[in-house]
Amino acid sequence: MMGRLPSWAKKSLGPPSALRAMKEVLRKRNLHTVCESARCPNIGECFSKPTATFMILGDVCTRTCGFCSIDKGLRPLRVDPDEPANIAVTAKELGLRHVVITSVTRDDLEDNGAGQFALTIKAIRDTISGILVEVLTPDFNGDERSLKTVFDAHPDIFNHNLETVPSLYSMVRPQADYRRSLGVLKMAKSAGILAKSGIMAGLGETKDEVKAVLRDLFDAGCDAVTIGQYLRPTRNNLEVREYVDPEVFLEYEAYGKELGIKYVYSGPFVRSSYNADKLIKDRK
Repeated sequence: MMGRLPSWAKKSLGPPSALRAMKEVLRKRNLHTVCESARCPNIGECFSKPTATFMILGDVCTRTCGFCSIDKGLRPLRVDPDEPANIAVTAKELGLRHVVITSVTRDDLEDNGAGQFALTIKAIRDTISGILVEVLTPDFNGDERSLKTVFDAHPDIFNHNLETVPSLYSMVRPQADYRRSLGVLKMAKSAGILAKSGIMAGLGETKDEVKAVLRDLFDAGCDAVTIGQYLRPTRNNLEVREYVDPEVFLEYEAYGKELGIKYVYSGPFVRSSYNADKLIKDRK
């Protein structure tokens, strides 16, 4: 078991009023955010901007990833037909210019939930002129038809996280496959969409393993990568094996850029959708 949390790994939740205000807007339309469901440490900062990563298809996941605190079960919520429009209206009400859409994994659905992603992207674009839309998707079981459904909706950024190194998949992502996830990113790149992925550090991986993942992501054509410290969300999740020194995160960032990955964001509090709009700004 790891010792006390180092000072650099602690973060304030920010003003309670900002959290309450954002949550009231979300609850009004029965919407979920990964910020809340996954107990993200950046929730205070993002909600006070305000920005949020909307989580579609309910808040019950069909997979049992060891790092994630989202509820798990074989009977997820029904697909809400009003969800795409509700997200679009909420994003407009909040004045968002960059929206991130993610979801729980829905292995129970024939299209793996891809149709709801496409409908949500369309609803947002129809409601807010000039908005940038990023999706952070599950692997859709590698199904090309499901992926094409999302690609054809033309998100600005397609994000799918590898989460960890191959040797830890059986513990961290037991129902996922490392090569399948790389294949998803390759298909996104082939579809002409900016491809993005992310991994967590501190689960027991070695430096060489992280660098090997970065090489694989470069070979897959990935344009952007995020690397952040894993923080245990609940006692039911995997323990932190190491609090990675901030200097190591800088080393990973430099290595990724040396390989030729265009955008690498690496640090203790970096998350896949944290400061998501920064990538768009960096492209300009």
